Amino acid sequence: MDVRSMARQARAAQRQLELTSPEERNAALEAIARALEARAGQIVAANRADLAAAEEAGLPGPMIARLRLDEGKLAGVIRGVRAVAELPDPLAVEPQAWIRPNGLRIQRVRVPLGVVGIIYESRPGVTVDAAVLCLKAGNAVLLKGGKEAARSNAALGEAMAAGLQEVGLPVELAQVLPSTREAAQELMAARGLVDVLIPRGGAGLIRATVEQSQVPVIETGTGVCHVYVHRAADLAMAREIVLNAKCSNPAVCNAAETLLVDREVAAPFLAEAGPALLAAGVRLRACPEALAILQETARPDLAGAGPAAVEPATEEDWAAEYLDLCLAVKVVSGLDEALAHIARYGTGHSEAIVTGDAGAADRFLRSVDAAAVYHNASTRFTDGGEFGFGAEIGISTQKLHARGPMGLAELTTYKYVVLGNGQVR
Repeated sequence: MDVRSMARQARAAQRQLELTSPEERNAALEAIARALEARAGQIVAANRADLAAAEEAGLPGPMIARLRLDEGKLAGVIRGVRAVAELPDPLAVEPQAWIRPNGLRIQRVRVPLGVVGIIYESRPGVTVDAAVLCLKAGNAVLLKGGKEAARSNAALGEAMAAGLQEVGLPVELAQVLPSTREAAQELMAARGLVDVLIPRGGAGLIRATVEQSQVPVIETGTGVCHVYVHRAADLAMAREIVLNAKCSNPAVCNAAETLLVDREVAAPFLAEAGPALLAAGVRLRACPEALAILQETARPDLAGAGPAAVEPATEEDWAAEYLDLCLAVKVVSGLDEALAHIARYGTGHSEAIVTGDAGAADRFLRSVDAAAVYHNASTRFTDGGEFGFGAEIGISTQKLHARGPMGLAELTTYKYVVLGNGQVR
């Protein structure tokens, strides 16, 4: 079946879902969780086949890591489904209402976006996460994953269809599209059938979707995130924040990609943080000043880390989203230079300052144009679950409709209901 036909079916199914109660939608999510549990063996086996094919094709390590869906990760996905079911219903909010002088009563009520298309790479868990968030908010969803996860996504889609069928809802509410480039192009051309597209993945995928799509796009994900160690920072705290921001999960968009350090504290800070980063397997791409410090203070670690462990940074490094254990390092003259660097190379995702100077922190938080700005905390907290939203559909780096972690509320819009008794204008 072609994508446009699938989108028409999704739209018809969504109209049926929009008439369901919060309890009925939660029951559908619970049925999906049970179906995933019942088919766990098949899903994990399908993922193993995808992993074997990816390794044979020589896909890079970070992509293979994102592709993996073992028993433990699948159990986490299933817990996530049930966690979404327990969240407040985004459509069951008290409408805003007011009465005009002519007697018209106007209400602004929450409604689903409609049919949501998701284009994503590698992570098969997105198939379920995105689907259940869309369903909870009353939307139908069309899921276009990457070819590297085709078997995993198909198995997950079959389980979700079984769950929907169990509660008497149309299976067309959550459809896994073919994992082809042609399917992505058809989805991007389905204006009028698909209400919004949300790309999740690398910069290339997001840029292509934004530039080519005829369907409105919510731009998400690309994260050239910075941690700036100010001269008034607690250096021990800064070291732990940098290690967490880079190393806890380097393959995600909220991981730090560039470390900025004030010149006054560069030598003592890099003398401690450099060896710790190298010991964690991080490759460093440093400006000349940082390179000299690292080569002097981290020399014992370089012997075991390999010749490419510390290298001079190029212009490309400042704009790189590595999604890997690699970190660009730059010494700056102070807050002004740090802000200018972030303004030039940042992607509007997440930026952090570590400092004990309240004035510097306030200026940083006010000046940096990003979805999330941090004082004395890791950028890794930019996440729907960590923000208390329960889950997320993605991290929006744009300003219209949604910004930052997109939870259930961001999968809705509103309409006006106007009640009269014969008024004419």
